[in-house]
Amino acid sequence: MKSTRPFRRDPLPRSQHGLTLVELLVAVVIGLVVTLAVTSTITIGEAHKRTTTSNNDIGQAGAYSASVLDRALRSAGSAFTQAWSAGGVFGCKLSADRSNAAILPRTDADGAFKAPFAGFLGDLAGQKDLRVAPVLIGKSQSKSGSDVLMVMGSNGAAGDVARPSIGNAGGDQLTLNTTIGLLKNDLVLVSQSGKTDCRLDQVSSASTFDDNYTDRISHEFGRGSLPLAGSYHNASNTTALLSVADGSGYLSALGKPDNIQFLLFGVGDNHTLFSYDLLRTGGTDTPQPIAEGVYGLYARYGLDTNLDGKLDTWAAPDATGWDIATVMKTPATARQIVAVRVALVMRSTLYEKSSSTNVKVDGEADASYVAPSKLTLFTSLDATFQQDVPITDRHYRHRVVEFTVPLRNMLLLPTT
Repeated sequence: MKSTRPFRRDPLPRSQHGLTLVELLVAVVIGLVVTLAVTSTITIGEAHKRTTTSNNDIGQAGAYSASVLDRALRSAGSAFTQAWSAGGVFGCKLSADRSNAAILPRTDADGAFKAPFAGFLGDLAGQKDLRVAPVLIGKSQSKSGSDVLMVMGSNGAAGDVARPSIGNAGGDQLTLNTTIGLLKNDLVLVSQSGKTDCRLDQVSSASTFDDNYTDRISHEFGRGSLPLAGSYHNASNTTALLSVADGSGYLSALGKPDNIQFLLFGVGDNHTLFSYDLLRTGGTDTPQPIAEGVYGLYARYGLDTNLDGKLDTWAAPDATGWDIATVMKTPATARQIVAVRVALVMRSTLYEKSSSTNVKVDGEADASYVAPSKLTLFTSLDATFQQDVPITDRHYRHRVVEFTVPLRNMLLLPTT
């Protein structure tokens, strides 16, 4: 007899079973944990990457800015320091024309120097009285209290000796005892001991002034004629220029215009280091950007007080007797400057939020910032020459780049 038991399907194999709700929830939780862990790792890694990149950027900007300033300072005074006293170069009021238009002293039509140098020497009146010096530091005369650094140098021979100007050869010409080393289109500085004014001019490019020694050098005293012409020569000012050609004038050869550095350096908008060409060799009256990320520029004078060829002490540009007006008008004071110490405060462009994980800086109690409340500059010098710089952007990382530059042309001067 057949069984009357109801039909029942055989159970499905184990592999064909679905997930239970508990198993599904556990899988979701594990997936979320893994996702969060991976995301957190990537986020932290990217944050460190951005910070490292930002630090690298300010490091490179600081190194480049330092190299530009170092190169300019090392050439400071080149070609005219030997005439600092006898030739009356230090402290002389520089006059210069370009394309028959006056560029120095500053004119009312031009107005004050453009930002960030509008405050250099105080204002337009002070800028009209600009004097020749290898280096000048204008204390807090650019943006945010930064200093302005003025450097005058050329590509003339280091330690070159100025030539006496002994007369007028007729027309736009000077008579020198020798024209050795002078080439077509060279810029020259004509000065006179005991006189306030000095003038920049240019050697002619005419074929009558040949580049070979036979034609351009006279071995007979008083026979070296130097024709003047070019972009930096103004025929209407020839009389004033030749008025010093009476035996008491001196001519300093500066070299080719493109290699001469009569420059201002300062910090402007957007934390950018700017330079300005006082001779406008590029044809522009506009300051040019050099590097971004420069929060401030500060400098100190290194002095040889007894003129023995060795650095004796340092001076701040606001110390008594070392303000910019005194230094540029007192040749004996400018003569003592044999080095410059520069401090650049660099700032990153990466904003870093407040976080309890931030590392405390300089032992300060608040660990929510990445920069200290102030930076101390020139820490290797005596406390007298140190300077505190308040930091308002404490969510940005800062770095101080300091370096000392010897003024080799000043060190070549005779010692006592």
